[in-house]
Formats: sequence, structure tokens, C-alpha cells
Amino acid sequence: MPVQITKLLVANRGEIAVRIFRTCRRLGIATVAVYSDADRAAMHVREADEAVHIGAAPAAESYLRTDAILAAAAETGADAIHPGYGFLSENAAFAEAVLAAGLAWLGPPPAAIRSMGPKDEAKRIAEEAGVPVLPGYRGEAQDIGTLTKAAENVGYPLLIKAVAGGGGRGIRQVSRAADLQAELTSAVREAESSFGDGRVMLEKLIERPRHIEVQVFGDQHGNVVHLFERDCSLQRRRQKVIEEAPAPGMPDAVRKAMTDAAVKLAKAVGYQGAGTVEFIVDGSKPLGPDTFWFLEMNTRLQVEHPVTEAITGTDLVEWQLIVASGGKLPLKQKDIKLTGHAFEARICAEDPAEGFRPGAGLILEFGLLEEPDGETLRWDSGFDSGDRIPSSYDSMIAKLIVHGETREAALQRLTDVLAHTQLCGVPANTGFLRRCALSGEFQSGTHHVNWIGENLDALAAVPEIHRTAALGAVAAVLLDDEGAVSPWDLHDGFRLNAAPRRAIQLAADGAAQLFDAGQPLPEEAPFPLVTDLSPRRFAVTCGGDTFLVTIPEFSADADAALGGNVVKAPMPGKVLSVLAKAGAQVTRGETLAVLEAMKMEHALTAPRDGVIEAIHASAGQQVAEGDVLVMLVEE
Repeated sequence: MPVQITKLLVANRGEIAVRIFRTCRRLGIATVAVYSDADRAAMHVREADEAVHIGAAPAAESYLRTDAILAAAAETGADAIHPGYGFLSENAAFAEAVLAAGLAWLGPPPAAIRSMGPKDEAKRIAEEAGVPVLPGYRGEAQDIGTLTKAAENVGYPLLIKAVAGGGGRGIRQVSRAADLQAELTSAVREAESSFGDGRVMLEKLIERPRHIEVQVFGDQHGNVVHLFERDCSLQRRRQKVIEEAPAPGMPDAVRKAMTDAAVKLAKAVGYQGAGTVEFIVDGSKPLGPDTFWFLEMNTRLQVEHPVTEAITGTDLVEWQLIVASGGKLPLKQKDIKLTGHAFEARICAEDPAEGFRPGAGLILEFGLLEEPDGETLRWDSGFDSGDRIPSSYDSMIAKLIVHGETREAALQRLTDVLAHTQLCGVPANTGFLRRCALSGEFQSGTHHVNWIGENLDALAAVPEIHRTAALGAVAAVLLDDEGAVSPWDLHDGFRLNAAPRRAIQLAADGAAQLFDAGQPLPEEAPFPLVTDLSPRRFAVTCGGDTFLVTIPEFSADADAALGGNVVKAPMPGKVLSVLAKAGAQVTRGETLAVLEAMKMEHALTAPRDGVIEAIHASAGQQVAEGDVLVMLVEE
């Protein structure tokens, strides 16, 4: 008789914790969140039935602390732990500690995690199971002589890969023998820093690779099934950007060969729970039984699992709960059907034009124009408007998932929804995602892992037409004459003895300009979505790119001239330095603090001569618009 889980602790944060809690709520299972100092007011804390503080903001002092997580489970009476993904999700020692504490573990057996962790060991097991593996070197000897000879045998170009690697770290491409030693040194150094293990392996490089993976699921009764494949070839710096299921152009025979190989590997390691078998595919050729090779196995629930749920009509978290409770898989292989096509776009607080620089701070506006229905449109988010994004963790904050009857229908849905996905107050990649999805290569399914890198400048640049349309939309709102009761209320640009001129001073993301409201907007400009944040601020999304459009506050200069007692943050940003000291005498115009906002540094000066009464900010602090940073003595 399966053991019924009654209270689940999620040892994670953000959108995956929220997503797990919602399945638990539907099933009547109580939930426990854990949180760091940085996540005290986070959405996953609000969504859980109970929440326990486990440490400081750095992950090593909170989400990576086995002792704190197990103590939280004991404190709340949780009888199961879900690791989410990242953090401790593929840590065999953590899984063993959970099981030793008498708790149900929503993950694979620790032995399976260990066998699939080191890439060299995983490939050895795959070879023994009859799963195709790329030519390479996976030996124990790590001296330069052995590796140089092995590289000659593998042939150039090749990849150096950290044996304990993940997340794209510890990987170097080598095109010629003369570069091998320098790249080895670099890869080993990064591997030791990231994983505490500097061992590397060599692998033949596929120059136009596709990334296709198979979702597998096993139970404690020896049953293993697959839930078809996902294509995750749209990547930047080996990080996935948009995923889809099924893979475009996948013939039935190749699908069978690939899914059979994945199931065979899962059975070889006694796999239980959710797992993903990843394959590298030669994208320079049509998909065939001899064009794919085993890459690695992820022994956890993947970020992109919602696209599999969309095409199979399943809830994989519910399956995890069933398997962890000792139950059998809900469906047999013959009963798992593939229906339609699905895409997932990872919404990140990052600036593609600045090398994908992550952002942190207050979210002014976040969400979709239309309400998700959970079937054709799904929104998995760990943040909402008014939340603060901490700088301590990954930049991904939400996932947009769409489903359609065909790839073309689903892709049209994706680009339509991305056009008005609004994220204002922090950098956003939504416009970048839409430009990727609209590209001819992605539309035809001919993109590959290196495609973004080859086209980055065009994809990352924000079209000027989007900025112009955003300013025009706000100008139209501000100059709207509806409700005018007299000629003096009209904004028709009337000037005595001169041609009418309708112009208004506006700033888009901090750059002020006199905008001619009479100019016609280009017909090809996407329709802008305007959200009124306050009387002087608007969030405007056009073609997926969101701008904070403001009316410059020129009265602030007049206030300063007349004197004042406070120095406030003029916009959301990060305090770079505080030069003022309490009790110090300052003169009008003297720089008291420096704020980084809108990609620029802003010197905040004393509004008058006086004495500093108090300092309310420190270097590195994220502040919202209007936050008081420095106060002068009231006279």
C-alpha cells in the first residue's frame, strides 16, 4: 500500500516552488516553503501554507544547507521533500540525508544520481547499455601528454568538458592543437572553482549541433516510460532560451530509436522518478538513427517540463508524488499520447544588449495582457508586480508556455503573447525572446545551439521603432482631449501667429527628449501596451520590449534652488557609493551619493548648504524611486 504524503517541503525558491505548491494544493497536500534573508517577502513564501527561514542570502548559507532544510522539515512535520531544480536537486548526499531522516524523497535513488553525475561514468554506462555515444577520451589519466595524444586520436575540432560539469561551465572548444594546453588550463581552473573537481574529458565536436532530450519516468516497481522528446537547441552560452515539444522535423523511426535508447539507459541505472536523457544531434544532416549521441542525464525535474505536460496532458509533479509514495506510474507507455505542439520561453531579468547582464530591484509591472487559461496559455512565475528581485540567484523569474494544434499555431501564439509580456523596473529579455521566435531559422526549425551567438547583435538590439512607438503611445494618452470643457483645455498645439505644434517632454528609460506628438508612427510598429504606474510614469511594452516612460520632473531643480532637507532616489537603482557622513557640513551641489540606474551613474547632490542628519542607504543597496537616502538637519 503506497504511503500517502500529507505535507511537502520544497527545498527551493522562485517559480518552481510556486509551481509545485499549486499541484499540492489541488491534491490537498499541505506545503512548506524555506527562504533566505533575500526571500522573506517572496511569492513562494506567500504561496506556501508554512514558511521557515533557513539563512542568509548567499545560497551556500541557505538553500544549500542540508542541516537547515532538514531542521525545517522536522519543525513543521513535513513528511516529504522536493528539491526542485538547481541547488541540491542532483546531490546524492542530500538525497541520502532526506531518506535517512525518514522522509519521502521526490527524486531518483541516490545511486542513480551518483552514476549519472560524472559525465565520463554516465557515458561508460550508456555505452554498456547500447546507447550511442560520441567518440572521445574519458580516461583517468589527466596529464598533458595523455590528453594531447587523446586529442589527436579524437581529432579537431573538439570539446573539453569538466567531468563534474553542468550549466555550461568547464567547457571549452578547441579548433587546433596549438590552443589545447591554454584551453585545458582554463577549463580545469573553472571546473575546480565551480565543482571542486578539475578532471576533464575530451569529446568530438559537432559543429552544427541540435539539443534534443527525452523525458523519462520510472517507479519503484521497475516500470519505466518516456513522454516523448523536447528540442532545446535555442541556447545562448549553453543556457536554454526557448524549448519546444516535440522536436521539429522528427521522423517516427528516429523518435522510436531515441526514446528507446533513453528508456534503456534509465532501466540500466534502476531509475525512479522524473529524469531527462539528453542527446546531441548533428544538425547539418536530416534527423536519422545515426545522427544522435548520448550527452548526459539530468536526474531531476527539468525547467522545461511544462512543454511535455502540455503535449501529453500530464502533471509530472503529481507523478513524482505518486512514485515517491510507492505507487505505480499512472500510465503505461501505450496510453501516453502526443497531442499538438508546445513552446516555453524563459523570462529573465537580464539585459541581452549588455551581455545578458542580470538585473535586480523592484518590479514595477509584470505580467501578461491576457489571463492564462492553463491549457493554450500557461504562466509559471515566481514573482509579481511589486516584488523585489534579489541579486543573489539566477535571473530566470518566470516561464511562458503556449500550446497549439500545430507548431505553426503554437509559434504564432508565442510571438503574439510575447509582444505584450510586460516586465518593467528591471532589465528584461522578452523582446529578445520574441525576435528569436520571429526569425526565419526558428520559424523553419533550422536553428542550432550556436545560432544565437552567430546572430547576437541583431537579436539583442532594441529596435528604435519600438522606443518611438512607446513614446508616441504615452504622448497620445497625455494629450488626449476627450473631456475637455473649454478651448483652454485642448492639447491641439495652437500657437498665435504660428503653425500648431504638439510636443511634449518625455523620457524613455531615463533619456529625456522633446517628442513631437504630431509625427505619424510607422505603420509597421507593433501595437504598444500602456500601463499607468503613477501620474508621471508609464510602463509601455512594444514588440516585447518594455520601456519606463516618464515625464521629467523639472520642478525638482526649483525645489533644490529653494532648499530642501532630503535626497531621494529619482528612480529605481543600485547605490554605488555613499559619500556623506552623519554630522558632516555640506554645501549645495556637493555629491552625497552615487546611484546606478538605467545603465548610467547618477550623482545625487545636496539640495542646500547644511548638516547631514542621517544616512538611510549603503553601497550595494537596491532602492526604489522616492526612497530617502540622505537627510539634512531641519532648520
